Amino acid sequence: MNQLRIVSKDGKLLIDSREVAEMIEKSHAHLLRDIKGYVEIMSNSENPELDSLDFFVPSTYKVRGNNKTYDCYLLTKIGCDMVANKMSGEKGILFTATYVSRFEEMEKKSKLGFILPQNYKEALIALVGQVEVNEKLEEEKILLEEKISEYEPKITYLDKILTSKGTITITQIAKDYGLSGTALNKILHEEKIQYKVNKQWVLYTKYTNKGLTQSETIDITRSNGDPDVTMNTRWTQKGRLFIHEILTKRGIIPFMDRESMGA
Repeated sequence: MNQLRIVSKDGKLLIDSREVAEMIEKSHAHLLRDIKGYVEIMSNSENPELDSLDFFVPSTYKVRGNNKTYDCYLLTKIGCDMVANKMSGEKGILFTATYVSRFEEMEKKSKLGFILPQNYKEALIALVGQVEVNEKLEEEKILLEEKISEYEPKITYLDKILTSKGTITITQIAKDYGLSGTALNKILHEEKIQYKVNKQWVLYTKYTNKGLTQSETIDITRSNGDPDVTMNTRWTQKGRLFIHEILTKRGIIPFMDRESMGA
């Protein structure tokens, strides 16, 4: 007895009636006669859900050496069930055991996508199908990447402040907004945040001891050659964030955020 070669066609797993006939040691002509009888009975049935194609799929084959076409059937699993139900004894048992195990094996492979093409035509169809699947997956990948980039959070000026460390001069802060250090100092003065003492901008009492600024002592040399020191105010990142809030209220946006807003 052979092992029954199962083929895949239109999403169905099928066995050629010639192989079934060989396995059960019955002439193919007699098996065709039986199957045609089953098909006729089902076709005349008043049950609308009963379709003979679910059991037996008509097909043809050619024999080498002539151009004649011969009829055959491709049996589904339940088609094999019907044939097996008409059999008894050792042949019926062996046929049932063989087709059940083969179908189970192929169904497992089908779920994993491992069914091998049975001929050159099927191989080409499978190849074209796989290429189409790969192209679709690539298109979906590109669309997904575009969506991710579209919704990916943009790095904002505020993010930059929160990740920065150290102190910074008022001129450096002003440059981020397209302002001069003088203009920004003037704004902070108008907002009653700072005032000038001996050429140094210092915070009003309300804002001192809040960690917004640090005073820096700078050694200098006077024009007459005498050494001296001067005080300079540097802003902490907390102070930089404070200035950002003040300028935002005035509608002054940093360059970085203007670019992300398309401004």
